[in-house]
Parts: sequence; C-alpha cells; structure tokens
Amino acid sequence: MVKKDATNDTNTDQTVKSKTTTDSVKTHKPMAQTRWALPIVAAVIAGFIGGYFAPNNSQANVAGTPTEIQQRVIGSESELVRDIVKNVGPAVVSINVTSQGMAQNFFGMTQSFDQEGAGTGFIIDADGTIVTNRHVVPSGTKTVSVTLSDGTELNDVEVIGRTNDSDPLDVAFLKIKDKKGKTLTAAKIGDSSKVQVGDKVVAIGNALGQFQNTVTSGIISGYGRSIEAGDQSGASTETLQNLFQTDAAINQGNSGGPLVNLSGEVIGINTAVAGGSAQNIGFSIPVDDIKGLITSVLKNGKLQRPFLGVRYVMITDDFAYQYNLPVKRGAYIAPQVRQDSIIKGSPADKAGLKEKDIITEINGVKLDEKNSIISVLGKRSVGDVAELKVLREGKEITLKATLEAAPAQ
Repeated sequence: MVKKDATNDTNTDQTVKSKTTTDSVKTHKPMAQTRWALPIVAAVIAGFIGGYFAPNNSQANVAGTPTEIQQRVIGSESELVRDIVKNVGPAVVSINVTSQGMAQNFFGMTQSFDQEGAGTGFIIDADGTIVTNRHVVPSGTKTVSVTLSDGTELNDVEVIGRTNDSDPLDVAFLKIKDKKGKTLTAAKIGDSSKVQVGDKVVAIGNALGQFQNTVTSGIISGYGRSIEAGDQSGASTETLQNLFQTDAAINQGNSGGPLVNLSGEVIGINTAVAGGSAQNIGFSIPVDDIKGLITSVLKNGKLQRPFLGVRYVMITDDFAYQYNLPVKRGAYIAPQVRQDSIIKGSPADKAGLKEKDIITEINGVKLDEKNSIISVLGKRSVGDVAELKVLREGKEITLKATLEAAPAQ
C-alpha cells in the first residue's frame, strides 16, 4: 500500500498525503474493532555484553562454561524486563470505546450503528491525562472507559482532543474525570532522539483488546519511515510520517501503547503493523514528535497542534540527483498541481516562504532522515517562533514564522 512517486511525494505539516520511496509495505491500524497498531517489547542490556567480553582479560572472572554464562545473561535480561514492566505497567491502561459507524443497508440507504473497539494508552500525569492513538477514539466516539493495570474500570473519561484524520500524527488525549479515589501512576517520558537502530525496547499493551498488560519485545529496526496505513478492510487510509520501525510481535488492541527503552522511559507510541506477507514489521511514533502537544494539553487542557503551513518533500540522495538540487538533505517546498505549496494565511505564508524554497534548518536543527518538519515542530508549541534557514535560488536566507494552531478540519 506504500509506493512512492518522487514527483508527488509531498507532505504538509497540516494535511499530508505522502508516500515513501523505500517503505513498500501494506500497513494496518485499528479503528474501533477493525484497526490495530502495536506494541514493541524488548529487553536488552548493553552492560551485559560488556560484562560478557570483559572477563577475557582476566581468567579469574570467567566462571562457568559458555552455556552457563549465556544462561546468566538471559536471566539478567529477563530480570531487567520484569523491572521495566513493574515500573511502567501501572501507567498503562486498556481503552474501550463505543462509537457510531455508518453503513449502507440492502436497499442502499445509509444507517448508523454502534460499534465497539479497544486499544491501549498510557497516563502522563497524576491527574489522569492519557496519550493514545487517534484511531483508538475515532470520530463519532460516544463513550470511553479505561481499565487500570489493577483491573479497576473507570467510566467517566473525556476525549480532550485528537489530531485531524488527515494529520500525519496519529495522536489523541483523554482525561479521567472520576478517579474513584485511585492514585494514578504517570509514565516517564524519554528522549526519542537518542534512539538508535538495534536498540532493544519493551512494549506493554491490551493485546487483541482482551489480554491486558501484555508484554512483547523486539529491537528498533529503522527510523524515519513514512507509511500509508488503513483498517483491515482497506476502506480508509492515512499517511503517517517519521516512524520508528520495529520487529516486535504485535497484535490488535496494542494501538496507543507505550514503546519503552531499557531505562523504563517511553520513547514511542505503537501505531501500525505491516500486513500482507511482511512479518514482524511494526511502527511507532517517536515520543519527541508529540512533546509540544503534551505541553499544550497539560498547560491549557486542550490539544493545539502547531503548524507551519507548507507542502514539502524530504530530500534524499536520489531526489537531490533527480531534480538537480544543491543539497542532499532538507525540506523542498514542492510545486503542486491542484493545491498551493504554501497554505494561504499560514505562518509560512506570513513569513515569506515561497514555492521551490528548501528549508535546511529549523531553530538550529538540521532537517534530515531523523528530523522532518513534522518531527521538529512536534517539539514546539503554538506561539513559538520558528527560525528557518532557507535556500532560495542558491542563496541562504533566514526567515521567522510564529507557529499557529492547525485549523480545524
């Protein structure tokens, strides 16, 4: 479901319909019962590797056969995972949703019906604010309840906000209104910019919508992935950007669950899994991409998505060669056929950005495979000033744009 045409691979920090050159996989994510995205669980120990080789310098430290040493390493690794789950598990919640769906009957008439769905989320403050995926609480959501790790069900839950269905960031926020006297545990938010390919991770989720706090494991297989994801029926699709790729085993119901590093910090939100013949290919949103939204929600009690207002293509070596561009990395404001490259009245428009400009940096962060416009702006808040380094007709200029809230869909 993912194919790239270099001439049409345009992204926008508000409404994105992009495709990727390298990620040719079909993906699925859950919408109500039918969509899913998922967990990524892992256990690792850099220290254990060092501990394994260090004894080579001292025979006195080599106690046991290679098999015995391996067993000790595995045991220590398992203990580490148990500790992570023990510390992070109380912050993970199962989410049950009733929403309104629409379908045509035998006579071609559109009828509404109630549908149920399940997913996962994690608590980010003691007052009961929860992060999950947008598709876990779809448009038309009527009721939401959450189940804590100890089995307590809380029914008075509000949807604070969700990103637009066309937004490449699949995120929503919930708020527990009545905690029933429960003391809530918040997950610790990590730094996803430090994640490297090969890092082991741990994920906790509501597998299949019925197996609460299921733990799985895997490694980070890649980053900067762009995919086109949809429900199992293929009736609807959406483009997601700048995702981690993982080989963790995943199941329905894990959407919105945390991807955790070995320090017990959330570094991603599990969102999609490749379908078809692809095996163990899952995708997760880097947590840094939503830090600006977290700040907005915790401070103002509502979701405000900062946006710039440009449609762009992230430059790769191949793209730069094909279009004879002066740089191999950056965001190229691509000419559009049926829509404007610069959204009228947007911060980009007000700042003076033009079609065919190349944005190379935002606030000192170079745009590349790990840092798209979506990713960099995800760390900012509405009202922040974005300083843009721009290449225009071979000359570098600096422009400033004050980020605004993305307009309602």
